[in-house]
Amino acid sequence: MNKATAGKIFRWLATQQDAMVALIREAALIESPSADPSTQGPVFDLFASELQAIGFRCRRYRGTTSGGQLLALPAVTGADRHRQLLLGHCDTVWPVGTLKRMPVQSRDGRLHGPGVYDMKAGLVQALFAMRALKDLGMSPTVTPVLFINSDEEIGSSESAWRIEQLARCVDRALVMEPSLGTEGRLKTARKGVGRFVITISGRAAHAGLDPDKGISAILELSHVVQALHALNDPEAGTTVNVGTIDGGVRPNVVAAESRAEVDVRVRTEAIARQVEQAIYAIKPTVPGTQIQVSGTIGRPPLEPTPRNQALWHRAQAAADALGIEIDEGAAGGGSDGNYTSLHTATLDGLGAVGDGAHALIEHVIEDKLPERAALLACLLLEKPIADRDPQRKDQAYDRSPLICSTDGGTQPEET
Repeated sequence: MNKATAGKIFRWLATQQDAMVALIREAALIESPSADPSTQGPVFDLFASELQAIGFRCRRYRGTTSGGQLLALPAVTGADRHRQLLLGHCDTVWPVGTLKRMPVQSRDGRLHGPGVYDMKAGLVQALFAMRALKDLGMSPTVTPVLFINSDEEIGSSESAWRIEQLARCVDRALVMEPSLGTEGRLKTARKGVGRFVITISGRAAHAGLDPDKGISAILELSHVVQALHALNDPEAGTTVNVGTIDGGVRPNVVAAESRAEVDVRVRTEAIARQVEQAIYAIKPTVPGTQIQVSGTIGRPPLEPTPRNQALWHRAQAAADALGIEIDEGAAGGGSDGNYTSLHTATLDGLGAVGDGAHALIEHVIEDKLPERAALLACLLLEKPIADRDPQRKDQAYDRSPLICSTDGGTQPEET
């Protein structure tokens, strides 16, 4: 990326700052909580309309437990079948009605509101990056496709398989999640995330009349909690948190059942398997009790693999051409980039600069929007990373069936 081209892109986007803020505002005013699939349609309609205006065709996929997904690709593509995936989500953690206590408003150069930072601003930046290239007559040699889901905040249980399928047939994935911290670091590593439920069975008895006939599931759970906490390893970045516990029916009854819900975060796939095996290997301490474990580390870690680092270095070069400084960092939370990293070069945190994800102070810094959209546009102009990725020996890596291969038996709705 040369400085003249980068400068031209940035200058065009600098004239679009107000338009970007206006579109983020419009998107944020459409409340779209993950838990209410019926709210997702209007926000999909908004982005589909904007994408169609710049020459993309859109496919909507119906959801069963979610609001579905949107896949957009250029209506006209060249003979080169290299693709790059822009990835984001339109669902938020905020329930309908949040706007009453958390209005969308600009204050001191910051746009506040539910979902602006995580991550409707990232979707707007992606749209404007592609609009800039179109208006400036710059055609990426790697065809961009955009995928938006509506269940990322609740684990992407319905869309993860489609994301992985797309990742298998693209050259790289650019994740529009918000950047890390107010300094705007890109995310080159994310922890894997697991959820487990531990259920203990004992035997009920009257705590006053027949205490010796009872077997306390709560007593056993106390030992299990200690065993779980012993799996924490701060040096390795492993956290095992017992988030909730419950059990028993009354104070005067020896508890016949107890339960704990556990959150696990790990940096590497190898550690993920070790911790998972250790949780399933926990044995009862109190005679007569039984332990049942369910769950898994479902969202794999996004690790700083060689191909991911190669993409990060390209981002550094693009930033140098733009005359801006960027840095990298690791995030404790997961994203859909964790799934794409299994199959292709992935760079996360390319979305908005701001703060307050999932908090009442959520906001984006308005004058950073053109800068980050320009960084993305420059990355979109990058050549393929490799004609064939040596880390994907199990894949035919034929990009031709990119779209039809994502249908998976679910009939899409053309938008």
